[in-house]
This record gives sequence, structure tokens and C-alpha cells, in this order.
Amino acid sequence: MLTRSEQDHDILRLLYLPYKWFIFMPFLFISTLIIGLMATVLAIIISPRFSSRLCGGIWSRMLCFLTPAKITVTGRQNIDPKQSYIIVSNHQSHYDVLVLYGWLGVDFKWVMKKELRKIPGLGIGCEKIGHIFIDRSNKKAAWASLNAAKDKIVGGTSIIFFPEGTRQEGPKLGPFKKGAFHMALDLRLPILPITIRGTGKILPARSQELFPGKVDLIIHPPIETDSYTEKTMPDLIERVRQVIEAKL
Repeated sequence: MLTRSEQDHDILRLLYLPYKWFIFMPFLFISTLIIGLMATVLAIIISPRFSSRLCGGIWSRMLCFLTPAKITVTGRQNIDPKQSYIIVSNHQSHYDVLVLYGWLGVDFKWVMKKELRKIPGLGIGCEKIGHIFIDRSNKKAAWASLNAAKDKIVGGTSIIFFPEGTRQEGPKLGPFKKGAFHMALDLRLPILPITIRGTGKILPARSQELFPGKVDLIIHPPIETDSYTEKTMPDLIERVRQVIEAKL
């Protein structure tokens, strides 16, 4: 039997449905198309970095405001804007993308599955501003895409990985894949761990049940990789995992 609180929450979700389908979802589609095309143009005539920061930030903040979602950021002082990082974050929801793009405050490239390239507006915009599409079904092709992207990770431009590889349900971490850590060791770049809390309640994994809420974006101190090797990579992975998990 549902508690009174759970019953009230279900009623609020039902009341929110018309807003979601008749206001938020049309705005999501139209804004993605328009801002994606705008990002494409600005990337060509000005620069991919400028286009990414401006268009990505506007798009993300508008959608979070419209949800509405309250975003709280802690640890921003841990970022050096002139330093490139391998950014590693937990992944509970598609909403993580909006939170990171709108509030992290650094220039970065995403590692994205190739299927997203087909989304109108979003796909072409992401390609022109330099995000990295990979074929998860072809390990050799995926590594080739990552290797080709390494020369972009300089001068304060970072790259974001969700090392779990897919969204997790609830406040738990899935197993970490090694791609982010291989790149960190290859490029001798520090890892910037990120913990995101609350997005799984706003937009749960493998669902379209959008609902207003609060999100915490926690930026941890960077972890230097100079003392690690391929042999000790499991120790590095476990260290990063513990940092992220401690705030979940």
C-alpha cells in the first residue's frame, strides 16, 4: 500500500503531465533544432569553442529552467580554467548532460554514441563543435575515434567520460570502463571527478517520466596521474570511483 507521501507524489506527477507533453517537450524539440543549427553556424564562422560554450550553455539552462530544476554547484574552485582534464562523472540520467553543459563552466568535448548523430539539429551541431562520436559495437573503431580526438584536448579544453557506459538506476555506481583512464595516462592529464545527485529523480534511467527537482553538481579536487602506469591503472580507477561514490 502506498504511503500518503507517495500518493501525493503520484498526484503531482499526473498534474505535471500536460505541462510536460504540451510545453516542455515541444520546446525541447524546437530549441534543439534551432540551437543546434545556430551552433553549427557559429562553429564555422567564429570557433567551435565559442559555439560550444555559448549554445550549449543557453540550451541547457533554458531546459533546466523550464523543467524546472534547481542546480547547486560545489567545488568550482577545484577547476583551473587553463588546465585540460579528463572529466569522469557518474551517470544516472540523460539530464546529466544538461547539468554538466549548463553549470560546469569549462570547455569540453563529449564522448557520444554514434546514434546521436542522427538527431536533427543536435547531431550536426555536436559534430561541428568537435564532440566525439564512437561506435560502441566496434571496439577498434571506437579506439580510433578516441585517438583522433586527443589533439583537441589542449589549452583548457577537456573531455568528459561517463565510465559506467550507461545510465544507472538509483544512487549506485556501475563498473567503470577503462577508456577514460587510458586516455588520462596517455596524455598525462589529471582526472577531474564529478558527482551528480538528483538527476535520476528528475528523469529516471530508461524512462520519459520527467519531473521537477533539485540537483547537486559536486566538483572534486583533480587527481594527478603522473605516478600511475598501465599496470597500476586499477588502483587509479578504484581511487576515482571511491571519490565519486563518497558523495552519492
